[in-house]
Amino acid sequence: MELAVIGKSEFVTGFRLAGVRKVYEAADTTATESIVKSVLEDKSVGILIMHNDDISDLPEILRKNLNESVQPTVVALGGSGSGSSLRDKIKQAVGVDLWK
Repeated sequence: MELAVIGKSEFVTGFRLAGVRKVYEAADTTATESIVKSVLEDKSVGILIMHNDDISDLPEILRKNLNESVQPTVVALGGSGSGSSLRDKIKQAVGVDLWK
């Protein structure tokens, strides 16, 4: 399984430098929406990382799909929104709380 990152240039640069191969830059919401849809269909992606603000700009149906997605597991970082914690996402994907 691979890691994928979607976001603006400032957000994805660090991931690109860290060696993540599936890094997608999106300048606006329309581009982000298109990229998210294609990544959700990519079976090789296990974890999708996005900025919380970018997720909140997406249409409601797509946000719902991201929040309920198990494959790939979506991790929201940064921003002012209130996303699920990484612990909650792992619990959702695996089915048990690994910290207990």
